[in-house]
Amino acid sequence: MKKFKTIVFDIDGTLTRSKLPLDEEIAKLLSLLIEKYQLAIISGAGFEQFKWQILDHLPNGSKLENLYLLPTDGTVFCRYNGDWQCQADPAMSPEDKTHIAQAFENIFEESGLEKPKKLYGELVEDRGAQLNFSALGQDAPIELKEKWDPDNKNRELIIKILKNYLPGFSMRIGGTTSIEITRSGIDKSYGLKKLMKLTNFSKDDILYVGDKFSEGGNDAPVLALGIEYKEVKGPEETKKVILELLT
Repeated sequence: MKKFKTIVFDIDGTLTRSKLPLDEEIAKLLSLLIEKYQLAIISGAGFEQFKWQILDHLPNGSKLENLYLLPTDGTVFCRYNGDWQCQADPAMSPEDKTHIAQAFENIFEESGLEKPKKLYGELVEDRGAQLNFSALGQDAPIELKEKWDPDNKNRELIIKILKNYLPGFSMRIGGTTSIEITRSGIDKSYGLKKLMKLTNFSKDDILYVGDKFSEGGNDAPVLALGIEYKEVKGPEETKKVILELLT
């Protein structure tokens, strides 16, 4: 494998199953990897989700000064200096948030998809510079989420409809049941450009590891940057990538 200086990971579907914490094995592997490389983690999730999914499970003594966090697709940028210090872009306006939430009100009826009999938590979560739609609710059990849209077709249909209501916004498939909505131009390529600007990493230094590079997937914008990438189908494949990087 080519020599890299910086390894960037997606979270859901890459480091973890959707909205589940790191397992013990991958947490230990990341702690070893961070001794050898600069690491960055980027996701549509907010910082608090990064904390309980990732940070709370890294072994004590992990070299956190070599880790950069980019919540909500890099609209938030965090680095460690004794504690986590984050700088955030302005949030969406209240008017934009209301407009986006209204676009989802009748989305099941308009798409012809069966409306869930029960929602587990919020349907649309406010993440500041991003709103996140989760078809079964933000807190749905993983077993239900993984059955709802395994081939992304349901969300592709929803996005096709939403484009009629939300011109000027970007919509991408993330996680297992979610759609991420941001201002146009805000995506993972935006976050990685910010990472490179604030750290002086070059695109040739970086390997990106993610699970959704197909059209409409939230890792797909990375391809336009010309950064080398590795596509995985879940945490078990990510472990193999990390082991290869450690050899």
